[in-house]
Amino acid sequence: MSTPVPLTEIWRGQIIESLHYGHALICDEKGEIVECWGDPDAVVYPRSSAKMIQALPLIESGAAEAFHLTTEHLALSCASHQGAAVHTDRVSDWITGLGYTDNDFRCGPQMPQDRAAFNELIKTDGSPCQVHNNCSGKHAGFMTVSKHLGGGADYIDPNHPAQQACFAAFEEVTGEPSPGFAPDGCSAPNSITTMRGMGRAMGWFASAVEGKDARHTAAVRLVQAMIEHPLLVAGEKRACTELMRACSEPVALKTGAEGYFVAIAPTRKRGIALKITDGSTRAANCTIAALLVRIGVLDPEHPSAGRFMNAPIRNRRKVETGQIKPVDALLS
Repeated sequence: MSTPVPLTEIWRGQIIESLHYGHALICDEKGEIVECWGDPDAVVYPRSSAKMIQALPLIESGAAEAFHLTTEHLALSCASHQGAAVHTDRVSDWITGLGYTDNDFRCGPQMPQDRAAFNELIKTDGSPCQVHNNCSGKHAGFMTVSKHLGGGADYIDPNHPAQQACFAAFEEVTGEPSPGFAPDGCSAPNSITTMRGMGRAMGWFASAVEGKDARHTAAVRLVQAMIEHPLLVAGEKRACTELMRACSEPVALKTGAEGYFVAIAPTRKRGIALKITDGSTRAANCTIAALLVRIGVLDPEHPSAGRFMNAPIRNRRKVETGQIKPVDALLS
């Protein structure tokens, strides 16, 4: 990646001990860059931050209506959940209603990040199922599209109609051809784009108008579902969930692996995309909080803002040793 800039500082005592570099930008409803830090043309994998784009065909194709999906289903289709019962019970019921079982997933098993679910598996000497995978909601969405379109069982194959629909939607809303893709952590294809492309896409989501056409309507419904169900999008204590709850107006947030994060602010008609080049989650969480403060949707004094931005670092004796904070340029 070219010309990343400092975005998050790690302080210990009186000096900066570490710096996290990256790229970030804010786009308006026309996809134009309002503000930028780093290189807007840096080529990236948006990872799970692209799930809203990948979920567009779920509504556009008519599958969501055909299978009577609720806003909870739509939120889960965009989620990177932590495998709590509130997530897995709903996804299990969803695929059962389609006539599928856990064996029909193509995402692979994953130990749940939710402490209660994790402990339950340990206590019972159990093994995680594929529904525990943080991407199982997205995969349930793919399975629904596949069933509606009459596609085969291997719904993550790049040539499958479900993935072809995702590729087409991705290029249209990013406004640029994708140079390729690679398997994500859940094995589904993840398309390459630029920071500018993802910012443009988030600006488009933020300004989508229900009823204008099928794609706009799908975008509005997905954003509204995420805002309505922040717990389903991630989970307790997760940045996506906490910051959506903390914002003073409706905002949809979505993290992605390797330090990616996006935000959609419909009332401001602003979209945000950021990438921390070393893949740090702590830096991505801090930076997105700072950018939400910058556009005026998050009070910097809110406890949840303080948990991710200007957060204290404590050692094992709970002594405060430093702080995670955004660079001054993000807030000045």
